[in-house]
Amino acid sequence: MNQGVYPLAASMINQINRLDQISNNLANVNTFGFKQEGTTETTFNYYLERMQNEGKTPTKVNEVTNNIPKIDSKYINSEMGPIVMTGNNLDFALSSPDTFFKIQNSNGDIVYTRDGSFKNLDNFLVDSNGNNVLNADNEPIVMEGEFIEQIGVVKTAYTNLDKIGDNTYKVIDQNQLEIFENNDTLLVQGAVEKSNVNSVTAMVELIDAHRRFEQSQKAIKSIDELNAGLIEKVGSNTR
Repeated sequence: MNQGVYPLAASMINQINRLDQISNNLANVNTFGFKQEGTTETTFNYYLERMQNEGKTPTKVNEVTNNIPKIDSKYINSEMGPIVMTGNNLDFALSSPDTFFKIQNSNGDIVYTRDGSFKNLDNFLVDSNGNNVLNADNEPIVMEGEFIEQIGVVKTAYTNLDKIGDNTYKVIDQNQLEIFENNDTLLVQGAVEKSNVNSVTAMVELIDAHRRFEQSQKAIKSIDELNAGLIEKVGSNTR
């Protein structure tokens, strides 16, 4: 295979990954508490240098494959979305950007979210999917008395979270999780936090990813046509 095809093919794969990520952001533009994701890109040389820094001896293949673009990592944009008043007493927004509600999902695991659009289900406080909202002691909240005071709120950095599903997270290191016994000043009742996805910016990124994919695709097609022409020319000269 022509060596020029390698970086072009890798670029196409990267743009497909970008398209998936941007499309997911756009699909959740109206999801309460949703945080958009982004990707960072680097080259294989970055990994070789990192191995050297760790005292390992990497093997270089060649300059072309070493400079193939690679998706380095995904990241979460932690910027708060706008808080809008709903007038619904079971809607809650978090006033700090690095705090979360505790939810027990259908698998029984404790996960974290910023979506505070809660409901009353059989006298228990649940999220929009029917999962129990938990208190500071990881217990379901019964809808009686001052139930608002029971809503559990935790604090941790987004770097300590793994995203699962579209709008919930799991904690990586429990030691970096701060649990508030008192949620005073942490909640805004009758309001929700909207998604922080900027639909205009996301559409521009989507168009850019499409164009980059098409450019690499056309370049590969041009290389293929050149190779076909050369093969035909060489073949005709050997007859």
